[in-house]
Amino acid sequence: MGVQWTNDNIPDQRGRVAVVTGANTGLGYETARALAGRGASVVLAVRDADKGRRAAARIGGDVSVQELDLTSLDSVRTAAAALRSRLGRIDLLINNAGVMYTPKRTTRDGFELQFGTNHLGHFALTGLLLDLMLPVPGSRVVTVSSTGHRIRAAIHFDDLQWERSYGRVAAYGQSKLANLMFTYELQRRLAAHGTTAALAAHPGMSSTELARNTPAALRYPLTLLTPLITQPPAMGALPTLRAATDPAALGGQYYGPGGRNEIKGHPRPVVSSPESYDASVQRRLWAVSEDLTGVTFPVVPSASSAASVLPV
Repeated sequence: MGVQWTNDNIPDQRGRVAVVTGANTGLGYETARALAGRGASVVLAVRDADKGRRAAARIGGDVSVQELDLTSLDSVRTAAAALRSRLGRIDLLINNAGVMYTPKRTTRDGFELQFGTNHLGHFALTGLLLDLMLPVPGSRVVTVSSTGHRIRAAIHFDDLQWERSYGRVAAYGQSKLANLMFTYELQRRLAAHGTTAALAAHPGMSSTELARNTPAALRYPLTLLTPLITQPPAMGALPTLRAATDPAALGGQYYGPGGRNEIKGHPRPVVSSPESYDASVQRRLWAVSEDLTGVTFPVVPSASSAASVLPV
């Protein structure tokens, strides 16, 4: 068995700037806390600024708060503009925030809530901040997906917003599959430039607030099983932290727990579903996402070479 990767393996982060969405609780909080503990300047990008400030006080160090509501493209643009005025660079953008198994609802822009929050909000935020990352060697965009990307998951281009019928599990699966497809297509676009990389991660089964909308039929069994099948948020954050900071990590890699069925354990590179690697669907999703959000990514200039693990 190889060496188990922990927070102790995070390199010195002094001089680096990290933006972490959804960082006032759960996985995002633990991600921000670990990065700040290694010296990074961390921005907690959160919907509730008061909760963010309380989280920042608990973390200590060079930690600040930026209000960000991923269910509103106006809020995403406002937050991106504020970050651009405050920060001269971004080394790490951690797209962590998300919702799971919500009843049928829409964002302020009329998108299905899970797809709009988990994918489109982060797609727009990344596009609006990417030019603060491109000049920074070693900068990374890390997007948090889920094993849920395998469950009843497909990109339903004929009904992306689930207007004809709605299944909360399938809608969540679509959003998490979209997170991976976005990562892989972003890496393909970044690879020729060579300074910024895109990676993905998933936490396995972690005991966080994310599962509060679990369907009623599953809630009681999961309550009984939770102590056996979940790990603490600090462990669940390790795949994200490894994707963000491991010097050996490559663009296009996907990190998850190394235990059985990727449920628990220390982080290692894992493989996502075959569907997630479909380049034609990735490109189509990208074009649709630009159209829905109105955000066009900056043109990435070419460099001599770059490392990527994506299939050609």
